[in-house]
Amino acid sequence: MLSPGVESQLYKLPWVCENVAGIPVVLQSHIDCGSLLGHRAVYRMCFATAAFFFLFTLLMICVRSSQDPRAAIQNGFWFFKFLVFVGITVGAFYIPDGSFTNIWFYFGVVGSFLFILIQLVLFIDFAHSWNQRWLGKAEECNSRTWYAGLFFFTLLFYSLSIAAVTLLFIYYTQPNACYEGKAFIGLNLTLCVCISIIAVLPKIQDAQPNSGLLQASTITLYTMFVTWSALSNVPDQKCNPHLPYFGNGTVQTGAEGYATQWWDAPSIVGLIIFILCTFFISLRSSNHRQVNSLMRTEECPPILEATQQQQAVASEGRAFDNEQDGVTYSYSFFHFCLVLASLHIMMTLTNWYRPSETQKMISTWTAVWVKICASWVGLLLYLWTLVAPLLLPNRDFN
Repeated sequence: MLSPGVESQLYKLPWVCENVAGIPVVLQSHIDCGSLLGHRAVYRMCFATAAFFFLFTLLMICVRSSQDPRAAIQNGFWFFKFLVFVGITVGAFYIPDGSFTNIWFYFGVVGSFLFILIQLVLFIDFAHSWNQRWLGKAEECNSRTWYAGLFFFTLLFYSLSIAAVTLLFIYYTQPNACYEGKAFIGLNLTLCVCISIIAVLPKIQDAQPNSGLLQASTITLYTMFVTWSALSNVPDQKCNPHLPYFGNGTVQTGAEGYATQWWDAPSIVGLIIFILCTFFISLRSSNHRQVNSLMRTEECPPILEATQQQQAVASEGRAFDNEQDGVTYSYSFFHFCLVLASLHIMMTLTNWYRPSETQKMISTWTAVWVKICASWVGLLLYLWTLVAPLLLPNRDFN
């Protein structure tokens, strides 16, 4: 929907540049309307996906096992589910514009904020699992190669983080301006240094032997990315080199004069991280019970695994139902994660721009503060994983 060819076709439609009453909107230039078309279409596509998954979130509440009739809908009826999705998508394009885009923008802000936190939890879990697995390999093989690998990636992540901070100060700040950006970069850098120091404190190491700088470096690098993404939404041309200028200024236009809004670098990186995290949510059950409790998943116990292997051999490789006694993940929560993912992809593809009353897509401080606050909450979550065993000694965090 954001590609130049599709935008040019959308522009030919009679309703795309009209108000609710059907009267043509008087714009400053041909570019302003063109900049809205792809964004409007993305909003409607993602509304359809979010509505579809929210419908299944409600439908799958309290499904305990595959014996529940609703489990059959979760694991089958694919033709009808795709048919429902296509119907919702077509219907979404008939929603009157009015205040829909403005209201849906704030739904996207909240959903994307929550999904950024989920991404951070997944990164924490990934780093913990990675560190634990390589330390186990080092002990089994009695080789320093695994330690060298951990040291290399830790050093790499910290080096990339330092480079990111340097580039952020160069491109997103000015000597006598951009004070908010300077404060955000400096504060997040300070917080990252603090959690890195806390991660290697003796008391933390005693409580959590697997805690180390690899996890801290991973979280630091992700925090720098979120900071970069936030600064790319600062609505100030001096402090944001990615900010396009619509109106009477110069903007890249296609062959037919419509606006071509290419994705900027933060959006491309964010899209890649989004895809990886979505696969991570869909395919993996964590080694850590805390993450499983949050993501509502669990690993199969050894006895059940043995039973499954026997059944698999008996059935000569054919699929069998392993959820008759209980589901291995929450169907409802899984779909809710995909609702948040739909809202996050909507905000990422539209660069978090908000449609204004002047028929332009504008960047706002709302997007900046949401991302910065998400980075702070994420750092607090990681800090909690470090200090929780000390504050709650009676609980089992193994």
